[in-house]
Amino acid sequence: MTDILDHWVSGASFAGASTRTAPVYNPAEGSVSREVRLATVADVDTAVQAAKAAFPEWSEASVAKRQAVMFAFRELLNARKDEVAAILTNEHGKVTSDALGEVARGMEVVEFATGIPHLLKGEIVQNVSTGVDVYSVKQALGVVGIISPFNFPAMVPLWFFPVAIAAGNTVVLKPSEKDPSAAIWMAQLLKEAGLPDGVFNVVHGDKESVDALLEHPDVASISFVGSTPIAKYIYETASKNGKRVQALGGAKNHMLVLPDADLDLVADSAVNAGFGSAGERCMAISVVVAVEPVADDLIAKITERMSGLTVGDGTKGCDMGPLITKEHRDKVAGYIDVAIADGAEVVVDGRGVKADGGANGFWLGPTLIDKVPTTSDVYTHEIFGPVLSVVRVKTYEEGLALINGSQYGNGTAIFTNDGGAARRFQREVTVGMVGINVPIPVPVGYFSFGGWKDSLFGDAKAYGPHSVNFFTREKAVTSRWLDPSHGGINLGFPQNG
Repeated sequence: MTDILDHWVSGASFAGASTRTAPVYNPAEGSVSREVRLATVADVDTAVQAAKAAFPEWSEASVAKRQAVMFAFRELLNARKDEVAAILTNEHGKVTSDALGEVARGMEVVEFATGIPHLLKGEIVQNVSTGVDVYSVKQALGVVGIISPFNFPAMVPLWFFPVAIAAGNTVVLKPSEKDPSAAIWMAQLLKEAGLPDGVFNVVHGDKESVDALLEHPDVASISFVGSTPIAKYIYETASKNGKRVQALGGAKNHMLVLPDADLDLVADSAVNAGFGSAGERCMAISVVVAVEPVADDLIAKITERMSGLTVGDGTKGCDMGPLITKEHRDKVAGYIDVAIADGAEVVVDGRGVKADGGANGFWLGPTLIDKVPTTSDVYTHEIFGPVLSVVRVKTYEEGLALINGSQYGNGTAIFTNDGGAARRFQREVTVGMVGINVPIPVPVGYFSFGGWKDSLFGDAKAYGPHSVNFFTREKAVTSRWLDPSHGGINLGFPQNG
C-alpha cells in the first residue's frame, strides 16, 4: 500500500476530511514514491484556527524565548541537513550537492532571524511637546500564510517562516504538492527545537487550498514564490481580501557578455547558472547576450564544458538531475522544436541524453541554442529548464535595451573587466538583482531578495530587512505622564512649546 503524507496541525500529523490525494514522484525513476493528501477548505480552516489559537501566547512570549527557538532550530537543521537533502533529491530530483546548497542558503535566513531582537527595535523622541513623548513599536501581524513552489521545497519556506515566527506570528505553510515531504520534516524539527504546538502548521493541496488561504478572514498576509501569472493572481486575490502580500513571480534572466570579458569565466558561469538544478530556478541564466565578436568563441567554450556534464540520479554523484515531472519535461523539450521552427540553431540537443538513472526518469540533458530570435517563444517565455539561449548583439546599448525591454526584472549579470561599464550597467539596468562577474546574484540573508516589474507583486521582497517590516506592523504611541506638581484640568488644544 502506498504511503500517504498527512498535513501537520497543532504539532501533530493531521489527516483531515479530504479523500483526494496526489502522487509524489521520484523523478529519477519516473515512479510514484508516495501520495499526499489534498486539503479541503475545512482542512485549511482547521490549520488556520490552530494558528489563530496559538497566536496570543506566542506573540506575547519573550523575544528571548522566540530567539532561543530559532537558535535551537538552526543547530538541529545544521546537524541533520543530510536528512532533508536526501528528501529533496528523492522528490525533486536535484543532485545531493545542490540539495545541501539549498539548505545552506535557507539556513542563512534562520541565522538572520536569530538576530530578531535588534531588528524589532522601535524609535522614541522625548518632549515632542512639553512632557509628551512619542515612540513606535513593531508588533506581529497574526496568522500568516506561505505558499511555496516545487523547485526549492526547503529554501523558499525558509525564506519566510523563520522571520515570521521570530517576530511573533503563527504560520500556515502550503508547500508544493509535487515535493511536500521537506515541509513536514521541518515542522517536526521546529517542534523538537521547542516551538509550541500550533505556531507552525502545514497543509498540502492544490488550488482549493491556495484559494482557501487567500480568502480566509483570519489570515493576515500571504507570501508566495512561483510563476508570474500565479503571482499576479495571488496578489490580486489576497489584496482584494484585505491581506498584506509579497508575491515573487517568474524571470527571464540575461547575462550580458562584453568583448573584454574573461570567456573562460563566462563559460563556466553560463554552464553553472544555466544548468544547475536542471534550470528549474527563477535565478537561472536563460539567455546569454553576447556582444560581438565574442559569440563564436564563447559558444565553443560552453559546448566543450557541456560535453563533460553527467546527467542522472542525484544520489550517484551526477552533475544534473531530472526534471520534476514528465509533463514539465515534455513542455521544456517542446521549446527545442519551437527554436528550430523559428530559425534558431540547436548547438547541443539534450533530448537524446543518456542518463545514469531509471529508464522512465524525467530526463532532459543540457541544451544550448544559438541565434535565438527575440520574437521567439524560446526567448520570451520562462522555460524553467536546462535550455540556454544565445542572442548576438553588436553593442552594449543593444544588449541593455534587450534586458530592459523584458517584462521580467528578476536577476541579471554583466561580465566585463571594465569597471566603468559595470558601474554604468548596474545603474541603468531595470532589474532588481544584479551580478557583476557573478552569474546568480542571490543576495545573502541579511539583504532582501526580489525583482522588479513582473517578477514581483507587492511592496516587500523576501527575507532581510524587508521581511521584518512585512511580518510586523508599526504602532506609534503618544505618551504623557503627569508631573506631581500638575495643577488642574486644561481642555485646550495641545500647543507646541
